[in-house]
Amino acid sequence: MDLEPDLGLLFGAAHEGIQARLARALGDLDLTARQYCVLGKADSGTLTQGQIAEAALLDKTTMVVTLDALQTAGLARREPHPNDRRARVVVTTAEGSRLFEKAAAVVRGLYDEVLGALPAAQRDVLVEALTSLIATGGPLDVPADDPRPRRSSRRG
Repeated sequence: MDLEPDLGLLFGAAHEGIQARLARALGDLDLTARQYCVLGKADSGTLTQGQIAEAALLDKTTMVVTLDALQTAGLARREPHPNDRRARVVVTTAEGSRLFEKAAAVVRGLYDEVLGALPAAQRDVLVEALTSLIATGGPLDVPADDPRPRRSSRRG
């Protein structure tokens, strides 16, 4: 039985393609896609390490490694949470904020280029459809209690 279209193949190829393009574009700025995602989520300076990990769909180990690299590079730092001694908030440094803004412009340009390959009427439809599919409760959502590892690139 031939199933057309092969959604797994299409989504996988699209994911692989955008991740490769992001890696090249952000690599020119000495950033990974994960680091870019964490910097963006940390920019408010109000989220804990755990909250950022959850928002970015990163497991704890990956989050620690990512934050360690950002801290070593002088792009972010961990500070005590004002109301919870056990928690740390993640704050971007001035250099981290500048780099994130530069990277965000690069990512916007890349996304504009990729979506620009589609007719204007299809762009919003594609983004809305994908958002609906992966939204909480959507058919491609991975619930928090699912034993499979969380995907780290879905929201990053």
